[in-house]
Amino acid sequence: MTYTLPEFLAHAVALEQEAADRYLELADMMEAHRNDAVSAVFRDMTRFSELHRDEIQARVGKVELPKLKSWEYRWRSPPEMGGEEGFDYMIEAYNALQYARENEIRAMQYYRSVAAESTDEEVRRLATEFANEETEHVASLDKWIELTPRP
Repeated sequence: MTYTLPEFLAHAVALEQEAADRYLELADMMEAHRNDAVSAVFRDMTRFSELHRDEIQARVGKVELPKLKSWEYRWRSPPEMGGEEGFDYMIEAYNALQYARENEIRAMQYYRSVAAESTDEEVRRLATEFANEETEHVASLDKWIELTPRP
């Protein structure tokens, strides 16, 4: 799967927006369960995703990104959005953190595959950078998972 730089950046912006939306939902769910510590983790993840989205948009500058329809994205589901079967308003903190971790791993794998397959040097560089950021998110979630009791 090879992308032009504008195509790749359009995908990256969509991925980060989806992640921000999903983390906000998880934060609200954890808050409803009175798990303020894990809710704060997800609110931080929301901010990180929004910051990353905004950084990508700032990098774009005058480059016009394609306005892709949902069926034009080159993924089965956005990499940071797991299936609905794992996402329930009654989800417990441990499972929510695991769900988020799986989403971050999918995003990391997506960026790595783009970096490996791209023929565009800038796309490869950015995809590698983005994959490394997702790796940091996985490590952060791993620390929280260790501290969170299993249901």
